[in-house]
Amino acid sequence: MLTAEELARYQRHLALQGFGLAAQERLKAGKVLVVGAGGLGCPALLYLAAAGVGRIVLVDSDRVEASNLQRQVLYTEEDLGQPKAEVAARRLRARSSLVDVVAVADRLRRDNVLDLIRASDVVIDGSDNFATRYLVNDACVMVDRPFVYGAVQGFDGQLSVFNWRGGPTYRCLFPSPPPAELAPNCAQAGVLGVLPGIVGTWQAGEAIKILAGVGEPLSGKLLLWNALTMNVQLISLAADPKSRPIRELAADEGYAACASASWEIEPAELRSLMSLGAVQLLDVREDWERARDAIVPSRHVPLGQLEEPLVADLLEGLRPDLPIIVYCAAGVRSLRAVTLLRERFGFRAARSLRGGIHSWRAIG
Repeated sequence: MLTAEELARYQRHLALQGFGLAAQERLKAGKVLVVGAGGLGCPALLYLAAAGVGRIVLVDSDRVEASNLQRQVLYTEEDLGQPKAEVAARRLRARSSLVDVVAVADRLRRDNVLDLIRASDVVIDGSDNFATRYLVNDACVMVDRPFVYGAVQGFDGQLSVFNWRGGPTYRCLFPSPPPAELAPNCAQAGVLGVLPGIVGTWQAGEAIKILAGVGEPLSGKLLLWNALTMNVQLISLAADPKSRPIRELAADEGYAACASASWEIEPAELRSLMSLGAVQLLDVREDWERARDAIVPSRHVPLGQLEEPLVADLLEGLRPDLPIIVYCAAGVRSLRAVTLLRERFGFRAARSLRGGIHSWRAIG
């Protein structure tokens, strides 16, 4: 039952033909898990809270950076360096004390994903990497929960609802992750700031429809939208029975599929090695990223150049018999680089800085 305060706040919903009191009560009873409080997650979170969803759990392990402010509208300059999950939860509670908001300042992992998704009615995937998307999909299939998919890059956005009442799953669209070099993230490829705002708002709309029991969720369809041309395409998707027999969560997929966990190093361990002078550093970010900041001293060879025929000249002076630590922005490209260094150039002691320069900054 809605309280007097809720009746006053949600009166525009209550007056809406085809929505009304029953749908609002279902929203109040609803529980949504939002994975990622970034470009997609911020607008989705705002509109879920504003709509009166009863319980919102948001998961994000990152901290607010200056580059986030171009599109992640929950944060301000005063939030720089603070955990996104905690800042976002605080803002949502300030906007609506009627909603229960739970912040999980941690990564979504194999050991916590099933419990988090099982405790929700709908999942919104606002992640920016394939490993997390496949983890969300497989866990949703295992515990039978729908998830609202959104993705953005450059000027293009995508939207769909997966695993809704036997409909297609994410693996029906993408059976397996693409090679890392074919899947740049927003940090590498860029993104128009307003684009995730629009797609994230659409994601909230799909979740609200599912919870409230109104309308027709975007299941069995993939919406493609280009912000420059305003061209919209709606593509039909068929469910593939092969995508459903998931009985356990596989090891991390996507970018890290080819790398062992032993190929990563924590920032604190790297600091100790540097104090002993017993390490070589390799930065595989782009030129413009390195111009902002870098761990010094370090050699600079962008990831794309590591796959070129003449890369051996760029690696001259680096010793394969000594530890070499590779870093990028968030630890994704560096894992790919470590694989190349180990398999093609004999750097058997190559390791990747977990979390990249972001995690390095976090330890001061």
